[in-house]
Amino acid sequence: MPPRLRVLAGTGTTLTPITHLVNTTNAFSLVSDRFEGEVIVCIKGLTRPEKDASDYFERPERQGITWSIQVRGRFLEPISADDVLFGNVFDRPLRLPLGSGAVLKFMRYIDPTLEHDLTSQTYPWALSPLIAMMPHLVHTRIARNRDCSDHLAPPASSAAFPPKIPLSDDTSQLHLARTLARSLSSRGNELAHSSMLSLSSTLSASLYLATPRESSKEFRSARSTIKKMVGANGKDKKKERSGLGLASASKRRAYFTSAAHRQDITFGPEDVLTTDICYGFLKFSPSLTLRLPGGLSFDLMRYWGGQPARFVCCKRKLREGGRNDGGVPWGPIFWTVVIEMGEDERGFGVS
Repeated sequence: MPPRLRVLAGTGTTLTPITHLVNTTNAFSLVSDRFEGEVIVCIKGLTRPEKDASDYFERPERQGITWSIQVRGRFLEPISADDVLFGNVFDRPLRLPLGSGAVLKFMRYIDPTLEHDLTSQTYPWALSPLIAMMPHLVHTRIARNRDCSDHLAPPASSAAFPPKIPLSDDTSQLHLARTLARSLSSRGNELAHSSMLSLSSTLSASLYLATPRESSKEFRSARSTIKKMVGANGKDKKKERSGLGLASASKRRAYFTSAAHRQDITFGPEDVLTTDICYGFLKFSPSLTLRLPGGLSFDLMRYWGGQPARFVCCKRKLREGGRNDGGVPWGPIFWTVVIEMGEDERGFGVS
């Protein structure tokens, strides 16, 4: 008898079964006081639904993929991109097999920003900054309501969700989410730019009226320096207007391996993120199996002790002074998707 699969999702501790929505085009709503969005789950081999079936795995862009969790939504309070984490957490210790070192190396190869404590005797975990690890990410800035500047237009857009064509990176508007500090710095640069132009104009007039002795090498050097500063400032402005220049997922992931770059981005209610976490190294039949290059595979259910695969998007937990408190690294949960095995009628068969 093939294993039965059950999928749940939600934003709090109480999750809702959504197995009947898996592999369909019907999204499940994620709503809390911290996050607002929707999720779609696709698992290859799950019994194909009779209505609203998704063709996700038939698309050429997703050949070789075995599972996908797509989410579109927004954070309802400003949060640094460095503090938005995604990964797996567990309720009790794991029994790591021989060869687990190879597994961790493989995971770090896929995601250099990964942090973990899978040997924890309380709550094992493996988490990464979402902006740096997500295979596919689209950022969209939505406009404020014209009638009231304190309210935002709803996050829904004309773009379908799930998208008809599998998600591909688009971070062309991501520079708009730079932090307040960067915005203030930008304003400061504009003032400096204006001041330098004024100084340059004054100096030019002075040079025009100066005596031959005054218009010597020192004055010419000063004028040249100011012109270079003004020109460089203009180039920086042009670069800022054109965005961060992250034309692909690989460039975005490489750029945000830097914590400083992640801290330069702040997501708020006006920033809609659409993400697709999808890979081909997990198999759900005949059991939850991790398959590595070279033919190495692990039956995860055996070593996880029957624990479900719990995927969470959460806030980094900080203590006073801005550093981790040494315990579990996650704070409030924005959303969760759980995939569990079971031999009951509530699940769907996996072939």
